[in-house]
Amino acid sequence: MSRIWLLALALLAGCAQDEFADLRAFLAQAGQGVQQKLEPLPPVKAREEFNYDPGELPDPFRPRSMKPSKGGGIQPDLTRPKGPLEQDPLDGLRMVGTLYKGGQLFALVRRPDNTLYRVAKGDHLGQNFGVILSISESSIEIKEVVQDGSGDWTESKASLALQE
Repeated sequence: MSRIWLLALALLAGCAQDEFADLRAFLAQAGQGVQQKLEPLPPVKAREEFNYDPGELPDPFRPRSMKPSKGGGIQPDLTRPKGPLEQDPLDGLRMVGTLYKGGQLFALVRRPDNTLYRVAKGDHLGQNFGVILSISESSIEIKEVVQDGSGDWTESKASLALQE
């Protein structure tokens, strides 16, 4: 039985044709007579060495030394009793409307516990000693006093937009 298989395999191998004979002949002929002379590479130019001298510049990999606060300047009133709108951060408060009374524009502000307050220009709100600068139909402009990294107090502006 195994002899029959070997015989069949030998016959099959003998019948195989060389399909790529013409390709091999073309490649052998095309490669003849084509010789290119390559130019030598240009010499490598030496680069000028650069030394960085920081001089009096601070080292960027060391923490900056903080200078003590100069004092004076802007100071919030830390002794003033805080109202209910100063217990929540500014992003927890929502402006939900406005109303006119006696020719003055008031804003309606909602706290996270859903209590509603009427506020006017000069009222305080937010945890950063915020004071209302102005009220419009669509927003409340606020001046906050915050402490920076060196301990100085600085003013920043914020606003509450009307929530639909």
